[in-house]
Amino acid sequence: MNIIDYMSGKVNGVLETFDRMIINGYILQLCNSRQFQFYLIQSNVLLKDFSKFATRQTDSLCAHIESYIKDNGVALQYLKKASSNKGELAKKKLSASPGTVGLIAAFSVVENCKTTTVTPNGETKRLEIIYRAAKCKHYYLYYNDSQFGFMFLRIQTWFPYNVQIYINGREFLSKLMDKSGITYTMYDNSFACIEDYGKAQELADGILKEKLSDSFDGIVGKINNLLPAIKKAINHSYYWCIDQCEFATDIGFKDRQELESIYKTLVETTFFTFSSHDIYTFFGRRLDKIHAFTQGEITSDLRRRKQGYRVKFKINKNQIKMYDKGVNLRIEVTINNPKDFKIQKTKVVAEDGKLVEKKEWTPMGKSIANLYRYAEISRNIISRYMKALPKIDADKVPVKELKNISCRKEVGVRSYSAINIFNEDTLKLFAIIASGEYLINGFDNKSLRKRIFSNSNSDYSVNKTTRLLSKLRVHGVIKKTPRKNRYYLTDNGRRIIGSVLLFTNKSLLNTV
Repeated sequence: MNIIDYMSGKVNGVLETFDRMIINGYILQLCNSRQFQFYLIQSNVLLKDFSKFATRQTDSLCAHIESYIKDNGVALQYLKKASSNKGELAKKKLSASPGTVGLIAAFSVVENCKTTTVTPNGETKRLEIIYRAAKCKHYYLYYNDSQFGFMFLRIQTWFPYNVQIYINGREFLSKLMDKSGITYTMYDNSFACIEDYGKAQELADGILKEKLSDSFDGIVGKINNLLPAIKKAINHSYYWCIDQCEFATDIGFKDRQELESIYKTLVETTFFTFSSHDIYTFFGRRLDKIHAFTQGEITSDLRRRKQGYRVKFKINKNQIKMYDKGVNLRIEVTINNPKDFKIQKTKVVAEDGKLVEKKEWTPMGKSIANLYRYAEISRNIISRYMKALPKIDADKVPVKELKNISCRKEVGVRSYSAINIFNEDTLKLFAIIASGEYLINGFDNKSLRKRIFSNSNSDYSVNKTTRLLSKLRVHGVIKKTPRKNRYYLTDNGRRIIGSVLLFTNKSLLNTV
């Protein structure tokens, strides 16, 4: 099912672009012991004097950053715990002054890191350069940037001065739409409404043409005052790598109710329908090669979120997930292990005694230059996923099934009354057993009667609930788990209740 075509009458538009992106910056030459030694030689620093030199460098960097923070009118806040939610703290400061552009918050904290340092070797009795795990002070600078929107930069204050930058593709797009005069409203990091989806998508596609590395160089150049001397010594600056990259397609429904009418059924059906073979093909792998997949794992995961449910499929740290966000049905790909995919590179090879350029498909690396390929791969995965989605007949009334449950049933010598779908107690019962809390683990007599009766421990409540469960089973609305006293909706039960609640102006999601 192509859900965009299938739900076209209920959808305002579709937008696909990057979501969360984490970019790491490394001065690679300072991470390599031989090249780091060359840097020290160029800087006229002996190994025995490294500690004093590094301390001066760190002191200079910290003083410069703190001066930069002060000059921007922001107070530096020291955090005792590295686990503190810095993003939430920064957003609170931005909400207090929403019109602020530029630096909005700054934090310092001691965190784990990888450092290049000089240490004595007990065996050789000589000083040596090593790259090891350690702890040092980090600065987090949060911006409401004129180009990227809400973002942060983190820098460690000891060699090799690694940097991490966070940006969000939808924040980035919002700034582009502001400049183009396209009106929109946002919900969290999604667009609740866009005046012109076509023009917005053109702007989103244009992000791939931006030279992001130049922008990152400009940002970090204001922060790291040591860069000019480093460039002079080794003629190199930061190399930008993609640490995490999310690319998402948002299907914007006309209102939340239209999305809710299909979402829960879509999530449940998708989770239980897709097999490991399906997941394997979503990620562009040939199904006839699945027998050779011996390293790594394929997993499915269904979880309840604050707003609703999220279904996720994962293979070797790369994943595709589907969840609801406001009025948007979001299908999102996260690439954490790019080597699982290929990229076409031009290589110079020798043929017949001559050097010729030849294009070859090679495992994809994390260079920022490969961002276009991240987008291309993600689009293909999402496209295959959407085409494989099960068909959800949200608007089709299951007349035959409704007639069946509206008739008395005879099972052996026992008789079961019809289900009155217009009775208020029936509608309440339907809403309870279809609620999201029972989607994964089902329900039993005790959990159900607690939702129905005020005195749930009375004999009447227990016996009444037992009769209700038997009645629902006979009519095919629910099924019992083998060897367990737990119940789930059947496929027909889901369709029946979904239609009844939908056409009685009751939402299937979060009804009770």
